[in-house]
Amino acid sequence: MSARQALVLIDLQNDFCPGGALAVAEGDATIAVANRLAAEFRQRGEPVIATFDWHPVGHGSFASTCGNKPGSCGELDGLPQVWWPDHCIQHSAGAELHPALEQSAITLRVYKGENPQVDSYSAFFDNGRRQATILEGWLKQEGITSLTIMGLATDYCVKYSVLDALSLGFDVTVVAEGCRGVNLQPDDSAEALKAMQNAGALIL
Repeated sequence: MSARQALVLIDLQNDFCPGGALAVAEGDATIAVANRLAAEFRQRGEPVIATFDWHPVGHGSFASTCGNKPGSCGELDGLPQVWWPDHCIQHSAGAELHPALEQSAITLRVYKGENPQVDSYSAFFDNGRRQATILEGWLKQEGITSLTIMGLATDYCVKYSVLDALSLGFDVTVVAEGCRGVNLQPDDSAEALKAMQNAGALIL
């Protein structure tokens, strides 16, 4: 019988952890939570999915590409855009999963952000919903209806992945202790958790 649940680990990559190019405060504190949950899912025979920010050199969302200040806002190909430091460049050390993450439990790797013209926070779609990743099709093929989601960062890739998952009809549980936020504004993570809950996610 196909698994009905899956664990989705959002962007647990070196560049989002302390010392990385786009470090999230206490980003590495998520790894122990991920390892504990992954072991539980694996023991039950349920899949563990890891997503990757996977940008080409010179991605359009990089502040260096457009000469803007990191953390400032603008527009990229008709969409609102935060200008980020260069991060998670394909095949770089910063794009690798954190070394303390137990990777043997990972069933599927999902790559996003490959199109240089559009950013891609969600594990399902780019920010304009112009292109989908492999994730939705794979989950439906496996008969999965319920997702447990955690990772980096609460206020961007976790939030948008959760909102898209809910819009696609999945039941979603967010493990808050396994999330950390960028917090360009101090309340961004709290607001993100509230938005996910209001959209129908269970916050643990």
